[in-house]
Amino acid sequence: MKIYDISQEVFSCEVYPNDPKPKQEVLCSIENGDLYNLTAFSMCAHNGTHIDAPYHFLENGKTVDMIPLYKTVGLCYVAEINKVLTESDAKEIFDKAYKINPESAKRILLKGDAIVSRDAADVFAKHQIHLLGNESQTVGPEDAPMEVHKILLQNDIVLLEGIRLSDVPEGVYFLNATPLLLSGADGSPCRAILTEV
Repeated sequence: MKIYDISQEVFSCEVYPNDPKPKQEVLCSIENGDLYNLTAFSMCAHNGTHIDAPYHFLENGKTVDMIPLYKTVGLCYVAEINKVLTESDAKEIFDKAYKINPESAKRILLKGDAIVSRDAADVFAKHQIHLLGNESQTVGPEDAPMEVHKILLQNDIVLLEGIRLSDVPEGVYFLNATPLLLSGADGSPCRAILTEV
């Protein structure tokens, strides 16, 4: 069984412009004479590989602790695309995944330099997918992410942003991208992995 770690390392991860970077603090160190090593850290919920909950862009949206885990765990489809997704691109990706395995079409991961357009977001919303993942730190255009986020999040589509798929061929995998159980939070870091099926 092959497992792909599709997460970024936290302390060196990519950060959305103007978000705070993760910080690490050594509280105790055996090297310095302490009995044990102890680390504290702080980070933005949207640093590196992370989940967006609907509350991120919707005032009354679900928070991370309200996201059903079946949305972030299950079969998925990895599709490689390096452009702004059009409506027809989104339809083609969904149809291809559905033909191979209907369950995998519920969780779509975009490999490459992909930007989801409004029209593409509408397609994924229409098909009521559970999760949409991408390699960028934001699923929509970086300079105007709100519209695409709102379309997807209003339709209860969980966003998995900042994944790393360069070593992952296109196809069907088992995804585990569970967020931390952060009560009331708009997002959460996660350790996302894919397993060959």
